[in-house]
Amino acid sequence: MDLFIVSGLSGAGKTVALRTLEDLGYYCIDNLPLFLLRELALGLLRTHLGPPGETRDGAAVGIDARNQPEFLADLPRLSDELRAQGIDCRLIFLHADTHTLIKRFSETRRKHPLTSGGLSLAEAIERECELLEPLGRMAEIRIDTTHTNVHELRDLIRERLGGAVQASVLLQSFGFKNGVPEGVDFVFDVRCLPNPHWQEALRPLTGRDAPVIAFLERAPEAAEMRADIEQFLDRWIPRFETDGRSYLTIAVGCTGGQHRSVYIVEALGRHLAAAGHRVLVRHRELP
Repeated sequence: MDLFIVSGLSGAGKTVALRTLEDLGYYCIDNLPLFLLRELALGLLRTHLGPPGETRDGAAVGIDARNQPEFLADLPRLSDELRAQGIDCRLIFLHADTHTLIKRFSETRRKHPLTSGGLSLAEAIERECELLEPLGRMAEIRIDTTHTNVHELRDLIRERLGGAVQASVLLQSFGFKNGVPEGVDFVFDVRCLPNPHWQEALRPLTGRDAPVIAFLERAPEAAEMRADIEQFLDRWIPRFETDGRSYLTIAVGCTGGQHRSVYIVEALGRHLAAAGHRVLVRHRELP
């Protein structure tokens, strides 16, 4: 199991790093007290915690300077102990110059975690640098975020880890007579295709049934519509993944949501799954 410990100076991008790792499939926890790290890592190793039907072989935890200095000093020993248990433990450390950090805190109006106790912001940043300096020295991955924005930092982390976000694609058929679904990224209207509804024998069937499939596959425009949508998705889904999108919702509608849209969604689902995408198919109007 991979375990990334994400640390660094407040305001240097730890939250962005954790969100990027989460998009890459890691189970992420922020602001973990270090005395819980061993139990958490070994528990995840036993359970491969993940959503139903999936497992996750990696986790990432955010560690900051609010941990006691003795716990921070003990991190090298703890990392070695976890590696001996079969956990590939690596530290990502994010840093930036003091001027940049002060500017970021001023722009966001956030409170630095160490500013209590009469310390000014600049003094709190200096104190944080002292506390986390040993972690910076032992980090396998160090990233200077002084001159990076959120998007550039996200890309840097992906590049350093050799990973890419793979979007989950939800394909949904629907009937326009019941309204367009909310929250979709793309809507395709297939009401121009020949309608099996007007064939009495096909009317009670759906786009999953062989007679309806055969009817639509005899129509050249149905094949053309399929090919055009597949070409569009093949071209643009990777672009969205490159931009960091972790999910896309694509809706296909016909009049009643029973025949044509169901047929097209089923075909698109097979096509995208064969191309290696994670696909979920739903038919809103079917039981």
